[in-house]
Amino acid sequence: MENIIRLEEICYSYYGKIPALCDISLGINEGERFAIIGANGSGKSTLLQLMNGLIQQSAGKYFFRRNEVSEKTLRDKGFLRFFREHVGYVFQDSDVQLFCPTVLDELLYGPLQLELNQNEALDRAFEVMNILNIENLKDRPSYMLSGGEKKRVAIGSVLTMNPEVLLFDEPTSGLDPRTQCFLVELMFSLSEAGKTLVLATHDLSLVAELHTKVALLSEEHGLEKTGEAEDLLKDEELLLKVNLIHEHIHYHGQEIHKHRHSHYFFHKH
Repeated sequence: MENIIRLEEICYSYYGKIPALCDISLGINEGERFAIIGANGSGKSTLLQLMNGLIQQSAGKYFFRRNEVSEKTLRDKGFLRFFREHVGYVFQDSDVQLFCPTVLDELLYGPLQLELNQNEALDRAFEVMNILNIENLKDRPSYMLSGGEKKRVAIGSVLTMNPEVLLFDEPTSGLDPRTQCFLVELMFSLSEAGKTLVLATHDLSLVAELHTKVALLSEEHGLEKTGEAEDLLKDEELLLKVNLIHEHIHYHGQEIHKHRHSHYFFHKH
């Protein structure tokens, strides 16, 4: 299967001094569910921002559908439109993403920027509101929404552009259990519809529930390992090494007991 996204020896440094990504090479296939996992500060969000063209690599090459994505190619209006039509990004903080007067305006913004006519944009907006069960919110401003409602609207503002790749940055962060379950079901539906899903997360339960392929980043900002979620999540030594699980030590008299902890939100079958 062809890689829809390919990264070759990607490096990125903040201010040219602080390393965030070191020599990252990986491929993501069309229609794949792919998770980038690692401890806080390992570079997950930075890598996702790079995949969306929000930042450009310091070294290495990024290809989307065999087209190089760089500061130079994104200055080309034709390629920029092609890229923005096909790659959507859902921010970790929904407040960063929502800026229009009402929910309906948020959902219309993307399609109208892509120069769809008003009727087609409205059709898309109402279809997405129905999918996300937010029709009753259409006239509300974002500051009158709960955290879970904001997340649905932020996702909706991306879905109305109908991208083939969806990038989710820490999608379950700060959400209540019901919204988390809804989000997982939505991701499965999008996957079944043929979308390519890429998530940056340290939520191992989400990775396990979605049965993703995984790229594991180290705290040194390099690629530690890639593989299937089921295999990587069984490797406790590896997860301990990259600080995704932790070890408690208990003393009972003269005996020392060690217990490893990983906090799974979802029930494991």
